[in-house]
Amino acid sequence: DRLRDFMRKRERGELLIQKVNKLQDNLLKKIQLTVSKDGFVHFGDTVMLLNPDNKSSVENYPGVCGSLTLAINLDEISMYSAKSLPAPCGVSAVKSVDPVGRNSFCILRFGTLFSVVFNYYFSFQYLVFRSIFAKKSYLQQVFLTNELSYLTCWQATFLDPQLRLEYEGFPVPANSKMIITHCHTNRSLAVPRNFWTRSYFGKEYEVICHTYLDSHKAEEDKNYWEIVTGNPSSFSHSLIAKDVRIQEI
Repeated sequence: DRLRDFMRKRERGELLIQKVNKLQDNLLKKIQLTVSKDGFVHFGDTVMLLNPDNKSSVENYPGVCGSLTLAINLDEISMYSAKSLPAPCGVSAVKSVDPVGRNSFCILRFGTLFSVVFNYYFSFQYLVFRSIFAKKSYLQQVFLTNELSYLTCWQATFLDPQLRLEYEGFPVPANSKMIITHCHTNRSLAVPRNFWTRSYFGKEYEVICHTYLDSHKAEEDKNYWEIVTGNPSSFSHSLIAKDVRIQEI
């Protein structure tokens, strides 16, 4: 009876090892990002959200230098129990700049605003702000949910505060630094870089919703983001990955 039950589950793909392998394959599957023909981001584009490398991170946190990308963060229990991506689901910042299933997102239109959507091989998951504290930084947590609402709406803001009024309503440039602001709370998406967690995939960093301001009342580089699009050549899957490989050569 046990052997028959085993054979039946294997045929249906219900074995634990089969579920884990399928979930891993989807999360780590290489993704082709959308190529921007005019240099701007469009609704429906498949992109990565990248927190670029900066001098302050190298000076203050030598072990955290380099660019980080936003990615889903599944705990080990979910990896072994979930058939698909659970909701809500945590997010983190990872060092990988190659587009794969877990760090590739879609830009979904919500009126004049946008929502960041994770929709590869799973049900739709929207990036949302949650009014509870993150484990390490004790600041506001960010996670993915399957419920679309105004709480999942974000706005791309021009980097220079003195020019934001002039650039309001303009197309959003791809692969350029910007601030991503949560519409409901007016707080910005951030990676502090000094708070890390251990996940199923290794060492990763907390992503929170908090605006870091310097002495000039401008956002710090912890709040800087780039919406990375695809590379038109076949050299790499994204423009940022191409730059990294050229520097290594």
